[in-house]
Amino acid sequence: MTELAELEAELARLKQEHRDLDMAIDALESMVAGDQLQVQRLKKRKLALKDQIMRLEDQLTPDIIA
Repeated sequence: MTELAELEAELARLKQEHRDLDMAIDALESMVAGDQLQVQRLKKRKLALKDQIMRLEDQLTPDIIA
């Protein structure tokens, strides 16, 4: 695979994991006795994934000098 294809595959994997975490957080928060520490950990992981996604998207987007 080319480097571009590898970056796109990694980006897709990170976005899927981000969506999965979002659903897990929603499920935990909807529980009456939800584990708030676990929710905080998931939210922190979700933010880290968002940062990785943004870095990969920046690498995939060509710089356009106006």
